[in-house]
Amino acid sequence: MDITLFKMAYDYRDFFLTGLQYTLLLAVLGVFFGFILGIIISLLRMSKWSVLRFLATAWVEFLRGTPMLVQLFLIHYGLATFGIEFTPIQSGAITLSINSSAYLAEIFRAGIQGVDRGQMEAARSLGMKQGMTMRHIILPQALKSVLPAIGNEFITIIKESSIISFIGVTDLMFQARTVTTISYDGMTPLVIIAFMYFVLTFTLSKILGRLERRLNTDDRR
Repeated sequence: MDITLFKMAYDYRDFFLTGLQYTLLLAVLGVFFGFILGIIISLLRMSKWSVLRFLATAWVEFLRGTPMLVQLFLIHYGLATFGIEFTPIQSGAITLSINSSAYLAEIFRAGIQGVDRGQMEAARSLGMKQGMTMRHIILPQALKSVLPAIGNEFITIIKESSIISFIGVTDLMFQARTVTTISYDGMTPLVIIAFMYFVLTFTLSKILGRLERRLNTDDRR
């Protein structure tokens, strides 16, 4: 089994490396745009305007309350019925981004609400406007406090990106099925990509843990 595993990993390395590239690309795009959207949605959820709060809450609840696969099909196939068509890569990136934004919005909201309200009042007493106070004082502290949760979301997106293979994106899962079709081996390709996913997530979790410890050390100085 071990010989077969390493032999297949080497013989079909181009397939697996291509899949790895697309998996990482989609994960990075998903977290990057999800990060931006998440901040916007979290601020809207705390807006003084009830309409904005309602829309932001509906966004979060719908995306967290429906399967990502359904969201993917709605974007890739559903919107196509109205003439709005995306490539598989675009549909995958959009789905991962909006899904991630719903979870990150709640993470950011918790981080912002966790900052001492006295800091906002102190900044306002110094003449700083609300937008400037939020940008220069509140958000930096909030993002620092929720960094581990953001990292966990990145890890989650890496794993959940495997559903994008359903619309033809040549990620790791897609490539595993391709190798299975060629080799008639349904087990070994899955073991290979499972190991690749594990290496990705384990490495990232260790990097994030080290970064978190460094930030905590800086806080104590």
